[in-house]
Formats: sequence, C-alpha cells, structure tokens
Amino acid sequence: MKTLAIITARGGSKRIPRKNIKNFLGKPILAYSIEAAVVSGIFDEVMVSTEDEEIAEIAKSYGAKVPFFRSEKTAGDFATTNDVLLEVIEEYEKRGQRFDMACCIYPTAPFVTAEKIKDAMNKLKDSDADTLIPVVQFSYPPQRAMVIREELLQFKYLEYIDSRSQDLEKEYHDVGQFYCFKVEPYKRNQKLMLGKILPYVVPEMEVQDIDTESDWQIAEIKYQAMKGV
Repeated sequence: MKTLAIITARGGSKRIPRKNIKNFLGKPILAYSIEAAVVSGIFDEVMVSTEDEEIAEIAKSYGAKVPFFRSEKTAGDFATTNDVLLEVIEEYEKRGQRFDMACCIYPTAPFVTAEKIKDAMNKLKDSDADTLIPVVQFSYPPQRAMVIREELLQFKYLEYIDSRSQDLEKEYHDVGQFYCFKVEPYKRNQKLMLGKILPYVVPEMEVQDIDTESDWQIAEIKYQAMKGV
C-alpha cells in the first residue's frame, strides 16, 4: 500500500503575511507539519504543494519534496483544499505514481505529531471508511447558542431553552489540522467531507485556529503546555 503526505502551503496568506513560514517557537511553522509526517515513517513520499519559491526551499530543507509547483488556479485566493488535493493526485498519476492512501496536512498545524498521524492512518487503513477527520468537542453546547436580532438577545434554538448542558448531545467540529483519506473513494467523491467519515477526537488543549496574531500567541502557549515546556 503506497501512501502520500500532502502539505498545502501557498504563499499568499492575507491575514498573517507569510504565515506558512513565520517563526513559531524557533523555526518556520511549516517545519512542524513536515517533521511530523517524516518522523511518522508511514509515508512513501512527503510533499509540499506550493507556488512559492521560498516556501519550496524551506520545505526541502526540512525533508519534504516539491516535485512540481501549483497551477495558477490552485494558488489563488478562492482555491479550496479539495482543488489542491485533486490537482496533486492528478499530477502524480500523470507521472506514473499512484497512491492508495494520503494525508493532507495543513502547514500551520504544530499540534500534529508523528504519533497522531501514524495512529490516524492505521485506524483508517483498518476500517471501511473513506476518510478520517480529527475533531474536537465544542466547549459549550451549540444548542444553547444565542443571537442578537434587532439589538435584542434571544435563544437561537428555543426548543433547548430549558435544557441542561449536560443533557444535550455532544457536538464536534473539524480542527483543521489534517485529513487522512483513501485515494480512490476520494477521487469519486471529489470532497473530503463526503462518504464514510471516521472521527478522530483530539483534546481541546491541542487545537487552535491560527488566523490572527493573538491566535498565534495562544497557539504558542498551548504548544508549550502540550510539550511540558
């Protein structure tokens, strides 16, 4: 069974300029994703998908391959992760390389470890699912959400107005770190969020969106806590 790690790292980040190679506790944040994939020992190839020369050189210095660059279409602001993954798979197949399983890893995911990736890939391989997605439980039940309408506060879901939080069904959201998938079902579905999806629950302390400078600072604090630094 051939496996591929695809790390998606374009150069055009807007909210945090050059985010994918910004220093995170001593090295480019992209390096954490590459090192986790390489150290896991589970991939036949670890590649970075980018259109950026500087990102490509940094990626190669940490052990990833950049066998080709993104097209203009998938390097744009409106390209989706699915657009990028499908292009990568198609380009490899044009070169005569086919993979049975793959893992898309985001470049700003320092909480991803070699152990998590290896465990997740093995869980997916041993299942009949198409995809495995890491998720985290909402810290507060979404069923108890409130909204502001016409300057007044009101419950969004009135049916839960008297419900106790502990009695509500647990709900989860995608952590935006990595996605493991079987290549053939993915090519048919064309989307990661379709088909049979296996959940991989991770702790809230190991999850952090990084979209702003304050997010970045919180991520560094959480990472140090995770590592016991």
